[in-house]
Amino acid sequence: MKTTNKLYILAILSFTFFISCDGVPEEKSKGSASENTFSVAEVLEMVSKENDVTRTLYTKAIVGKGKAQGMKFDEDWRKDDVEAGPLPALFLRGVASSIRKSPVPLGLYLGSDFPVNAANKFQGKQAELFEEIKKDKKPQFFYDEEQKLHTAMFVDLASAGACVSCHNEHPQTTKSDWKLGDVMGATTWQYPKDSLSFKETVALLNSYAEGTLDIYKEYLDEIDDFKESGKPQIGEKWPAEGNYLPTPEVFLDSVKKLSSYTTMKVLMAKK
Repeated sequence: MKTTNKLYILAILSFTFFISCDGVPEEKSKGSASENTFSVAEVLEMVSKENDVTRTLYTKAIVGKGKAQGMKFDEDWRKDDVEAGPLPALFLRGVASSIRKSPVPLGLYLGSDFPVNAANKFQGKQAELFEEIKKDKKPQFFYDEEQKLHTAMFVDLASAGACVSCHNEHPQTTKSDWKLGDVMGATTWQYPKDSLSFKETVALLNSYAEGTLDIYKEYLDEIDDFKESGKPQIGEKWPAEGNYLPTPEVFLDSVKKLSSYTTMKVLMAKK
């Protein structure tokens, strides 16, 4: 486990739980199964909220403010001749890709009824439930019989101008009148079990944190190879202050400060 990832999850838990020497929080006691067990819905809601904070921070503080400093973000950002960072949807895809490589069986993807990429269009049961999400913005939980996976869908809103302009102006867009606050899609999370132990819950949250770091570090590595574009200075500062980008540690620390209290409250309830 990477040091930064340990710091992230331990920062959330250190005030309320005993920490073992290998960095994995230990359950306080070996009482009843319910004492340290979480329903899959509880856990997926926890990680969804972590994701909301991360994506909003990246979209507004990195992409939005970065564009104002002349930074570029492109769907082809990984190509050798493109000097840019990942758009918010591709940042999420990078997180999902990292999670798939981990031992945690957590699935994540972003879908819509008006996607830029046709492969992300909701079908079947998810298309039906997405209609309900558009009405009340409430999450939908169901068991996917075909895939044998517990599934949770959470609303994805147009929370930043960068999202709206990108989707409206994209050459492959199927909808060009998005506005701030619109329901653009839903993030879908899947897990094979109906409940998770405390340690499995921590492993899942940590897997998401690792995915966040992996894609952000990949972006910074791309910047290091820029030849034509100006390279922002990597350190403590953010694009709001100039041509700067935060280090992975600084970025994740900001996520932690915004989301850890909510996560900790849920974990403490099963202490």
